[in-house]
Amino acid sequence: MLPLHGEVLLLRDGSEARLRPGTGGLISLTAPVRLVPHRPARALVLTIPAHEVDRRLRRAASPAVPLAADLDLSAGLGRVVADMVRAVGEERETLTAREFDAACDRITELLCIVVADLAGAERDRPPAPGHLAEVEEVVRRHVREHATDPGLTGAAMAKVLGWSLRQIQLALQRAGTTPRELIREERLRLVRDRLRDPLDRHTITDLAHATGFSSASALSHAFRQRFGVSPRELRELERRRAARGH
Repeated sequence: MLPLHGEVLLLRDGSEARLRPGTGGLISLTAPVRLVPHRPARALVLTIPAHEVDRRLRRAASPAVPLAADLDLSAGLGRVVADMVRAVGEERETLTAREFDAACDRITELLCIVVADLAGAERDRPPAPGHLAEVEEVVRRHVREHATDPGLTGAAMAKVLGWSLRQIQLALQRAGTTPRELIREERLRLVRDRLRDPLDRHTITDLAHATGFSSASALSHAFRQRFGVSPRELRELERRRAARGH
């Protein structure tokens, strides 16, 4: 929830939090939450599947996920998240499903970093050196730009970027992932985007080889685990959706 103006009071299980412009809240809907406008207020709400948050924060799904409110979204990475949410809200009608999902994926990724830094996902780990945030940012960008390279690995990135593999592992561990998981996630997103492109005519086997998977079955297995449907099922769903749109 991202307040645009006014103030919203969140009440749940005896706890409360006040959200104002410049702040935000990540709220689980698995338990009742009461929203009380303190005065005329307007806010944007982005619904994120719970498993997307749990996976990134490396915690088991729970019916009692704590309220993560009072997030500072006025500066730094928090402001980047808030600006992206506002932009997606303003441009929602102009975005394709593929573009909308890609933007929401990035928002969720960055939001979970903000939550982890503030709410204690790192509490039991030693503080990470400041430069690890920079390492993480560069590594993520490198993976996005080279996801289709079949030779992309943590060791290969370390050699190209000039950091040790251990530095890269620590930077990604801070964000709740590993080089291998990050590479696979980016490749699966790329496959999903291509499957949603009506102009893309690649077979599933072609997509597997083009995105670094060893076979179509390996891609299908990983894709179903990540998105709940097979690549072929998603392509068929998109074709039906396009047909209804016409």
